[in-house]
Amino acid sequence: MTHYFQTPSSPEIRHEVTADIWGREYRFLSAAGVFSSSRLDPGTSVLFRLTDPPPDRAARFLDLGCGFGPIGIALARMCPSAHVDAVDVNDRALSLTRDNARRLGVDERMSVLRPDEVPDAVTYDEIWSNPPIRIGKHDLHNLLTRWLARLKPDGTAKLVVGKNLGADSLSSWLESQGWGVAKLGSSKGFRVFCLGSSHVIR
Repeated sequence: MTHYFQTPSSPEIRHEVTADIWGREYRFLSAAGVFSSSRLDPGTSVLFRLTDPPPDRAARFLDLGCGFGPIGIALARMCPSAHVDAVDVNDRALSLTRDNARRLGVDERMSVLRPDEVPDAVTYDEIWSNPPIRIGKHDLHNLLTRWLARLKPDGTAKLVVGKNLGADSLSSWLESQGWGVAKLGSSKGFRVFCLGSSHVIR
C-alpha cells in the first residue's frame, strides 16, 4: 500500500504549497507523508481547470481523500452557503486540512473526518475526488460504491483519473453499476468524469 494511505511515523515538518484554484491563489500547509505533499497534484489541477466551481447554495459537499485539503477548502471558499466534509484515512492529512481550513477562514463550514466518523445519515449534493487509484481495483471499487451510495437522488460526483491508471476501465465499471458517466474533458494524461444516478448525463 502506498505510504500516504496510512498515517506516517516520520517527524512532521511543514512547508507551504502555493496553488491557483478557480482564479484565486491559495497558500496551503503541507508535509511529507501525505498525497502530493510538495505541490498541487497534476490530476487535481486538471480537475479544477476542467470544471467550474459549483453555484453557492445550501448544499453539502464531500471531498473524498482530502490530502492537505485543496479541494474541500476551495469548495468551501467558493460556496459560503455550503458545508464540506473532508475525509481521509491519513491522520496527518486530516491535521493539515484542519489547520489549512482555519488559516483560510472556512473551518466553521468544514468537518474534517476519518471515514468511519461520518454519520450514517449524511448524504451529499456533490462529491469531488481525485480517488486513490493505487489502492487497487478491488479496494477502489469498494470505496466508490460506499461513498457514491451517499449521493442524493439528483446529486453528482466529479472524479479525475489518470488515463494510464485505468480511467476508461473505471468509467466502464461505473456504468455497469448503473451510474451515468459523462466525460468533461481530458488534459495532461487525466480524464475528468461527472457521475449522476441511473441516467446518462448530457
